[in-house]
Amino acid sequence: MGITDPVADMLTRIRNGAKAGKKWVDIPASKLKRDLARILVEEHYVANFRQIEDKKQGEIRVFLKYDNNEKPIIHGIKRVSKPGLRKYSRYKKLPRVLNGLGIAIISTSSGVMTDRDARRRGVGGEVICYIW
Repeated sequence: MGITDPVADMLTRIRNGAKAGKKWVDIPASKLKRDLARILVEEHYVANFRQIEDKKQGEIRVFLKYDNNEKPIIHGIKRVSKPGLRKYSRYKKLPRVLNGLGIAIISTSSGVMTDRDARRRGVGGEVICYIW
């Protein structure tokens, strides 16, 4: 039986890897997951990511980031829109995570972006997850 929610699987792998002090986690690749990893790098929640090719769909290796005390930079990840219950938001009602200290990742018609970028561009969409 396959994974019913691949994005939740990705977020769980990152959360568990960070709590366990891993240097990196490997995640089965998809375009949406690459976009999520790109945003995590741009927002400085993870150090980097690399596409690893194999004979199947490929993998994304996400390099986790820690502070000087070896504590993970990512304090929390929460999946918002699930396959059984999608959550959409207009750009004027986009959620603020911890009053702007965290980010919400939004899938819009203009691509995957943070809540800040979506507000600036005036687009709403599916609220994928919160990260703080």
